[in-house]
Amino acid sequence: MVTALIAFSVAALVLTLTPGLDTMFVARTTMASGPRVGLIGGLGVCLGGLAWAAASAAGVTTLLAASRLAYDVLRIVGAAYLAFIGIRLLWGAHRDSQRRIAARNAAVPKKMTDDVGRGWRPSITRLSAPQSFRTGLFTNLLNPKVGVFYVTLLPQFIPAHVPVFAFSMLLASIHAAETIGWFGVLVSAMARVRRWLERDRVRRSLDRLTALVFLGFGARLAFDARSL
Repeated sequence: MVTALIAFSVAALVLTLTPGLDTMFVARTTMASGPRVGLIGGLGVCLGGLAWAAASAAGVTTLLAASRLAYDVLRIVGAAYLAFIGIRLLWGAHRDSQRRIAARNAAVPKKMTDDVGRGWRPSITRLSAPQSFRTGLFTNLLNPKVGVFYVTLLPQFIPAHVPVFAFSMLLASIHAAETIGWFGVLVSAMARVRRWLERDRVRRSLDRLTALVFLGFGARLAFDARSL
């Protein structure tokens, strides 16, 4: 059992540190809305992963591996959601650019800095804490590839003669702990360079890059030709 836990921890850590949609989302949210909101978005990501792990352990995600219709329905919904987030970010970056040009010399209202933490100047495309949490959560819940990932990965690390559901959730909890730990490091690092991140050009560039990542993942999901 210990060997299985160690092997899974190493494999999950490698996957966690691999740059992807979740890392980009947390980084962008931290830049736009502050460290606290960025971490809350990361918690939403982790909860989405735990939900898929529970579904996998309960056998629910077996439906995704067996049914093309079930997989396709969730795939299209997930792709539409990712596209919606991407388009919203692009539009927000455009509005941000226009408003900052119009008010280039205006002072930032004190209330805006108070909302997200002392000294952190948010962009106009910021997310509130609930919005950040929901986005992180649904980005994972509406991605069937996350479900298929868990239903194929977890069984490889479950020893014989152990309670499958309990051990699966233990593995998923390890993955979630590693993920939130990585997000904590990421948010802390971004907080240290926040003055550079507060530059308007940097903010808009990261917004646009994040939007393209969301749109790219959405397109990949929409046109996925996976054989079941």
